[in-house]
Amino acid sequence: MALDHYVTLGGSGLAVSPLCLGTMTFGEELGWGASETESKRVLDRYLDSGGNFIDTANFYTLGHAEKILGDHLGRNAARRQRAVIATKFFGLTQPGDPNSGGTSRKAIFYACENSLRRLQTDYIDLYWMHAWDKHTPIDETMQALDDLVRSGKVRYLGFSDTPAWKVAEAQVSARHGGLSPLIALQIEYSLLERTVEGELIPMAREMGLGVTPWSPLRYGILTGKYTRESPAKGEAARGAWVTLSLTDRAFAVVDAVKKVAGELDSTPARVALAWVMGRPGVTSPILGVRSVAQLEDNLKAMEVRLGAQHRKALDEVSQPMLSFPADFLTRAGSFSRGGMTLNGETYDVLPYLPTKEKPVY
Repeated sequence: MALDHYVTLGGSGLAVSPLCLGTMTFGEELGWGASETESKRVLDRYLDSGGNFIDTANFYTLGHAEKILGDHLGRNAARRQRAVIATKFFGLTQPGDPNSGGTSRKAIFYACENSLRRLQTDYIDLYWMHAWDKHTPIDETMQALDDLVRSGKVRYLGFSDTPAWKVAEAQVSARHGGLSPLIALQIEYSLLERTVEGELIPMAREMGLGVTPWSPLRYGILTGKYTRESPAKGEAARGAWVTLSLTDRAFAVVDAVKKVAGELDSTPARVALAWVMGRPGVTSPILGVRSVAQLEDNLKAMEVRLGAQHRKALDEVSQPMLSFPADFLTRAGSFSRGGMTLNGETYDVLPYLPTKEKPVY
């Protein structure tokens, strides 16, 4: 696999790289990002390697991330055409103005115009709703997004960080209402965040949404840089996001990742990324790097080949407790087809099901 071995995103014909470049680290305004110079070096290295899928948001580093992309890509028509630029709306950009954030028609149009200005382009390839806004009817949001698509300012639509039932409602409403459908879902997904396998991943597969996981290395924890002996290293950068995740279970998963990496002569980061890339429904995990060196290491995840024994070990140590009815449904099939095989899946014989000797009354 290579960055230029493109895949189509969800139910669309949009061709994207199997690893997406995230830009939340572009800019130093928040105290932990990369300089503008290093950000452009990362961007060049990704593009020169064949990558084309770039993810950002309207308020990443106070808008500087979008501006860096605009300065480096928007001014060059050929480079802009080659890139698939995804950005997001929802985040507040004007303190005290409730309509400069959220997902209302006014907020979406305002956010779009300002993202276009910073990106120095006349269209956005993929426009994400960054998170669900419970204060705005989803029909209003979908209608506004459809208007942007019809105007040519946006090409495709996606949702991020939204409950499965709300995404499904929006998708079904769009399909039956003749509006532009969603093609992708951006959610946190990693060996340390697998609860999305209960509702969000199955929903995405059923609704034709390509999944682009964010934080596939769980805030850097899966790189192995944090240890039981020195768990606080680098805390200042991410604060509670890291601190609350450094649990005994997390370290057990990291130990398993390190073991597999050693067996494959690789790095923990590459192994963790390779695991996510191989999960059902996943199209393109998002890389969050602050240097060219980190990017180059992450890109080598495409060379990792996890054996069945490796996947089994990683799956077992990271097995999540899913919310009802996900776990129940893994066993419910035996209620209806106990003792039979259907679509390659064999179901257990249960003692309380009818038999030839004891049929149903």
